Amino acid sequence: MATRDRRLAEFDGAGEPPPGLPVEVLCEDHSGTYQLPFACRYVEGRWQNDAAGVAVEATVIGWRLPRVKHTGAA
Repeated sequence: MATRDRRLAEFDGAGEPPPGLPVEVLCEDHSGTYQLPFACRYVEGRWQNDAAGVAVEATVIGWRLPRVKHTGAA
């Protein structure tokens, strides 16, 4: 349970995300929690894969703005 709570705390989006904005989502199923490996958008009350435009068939329990990925310094 601590892992679920910790992961959920990292996805701090409250309510619905801003329209048209791709976000990272946290999902949950009978095996636990996991982050989808692609950006999603919340469109008309449903989550969609940002690139493919298809519905996400998972239970989304949290969202956050995309994190900046840092490249290694030389």
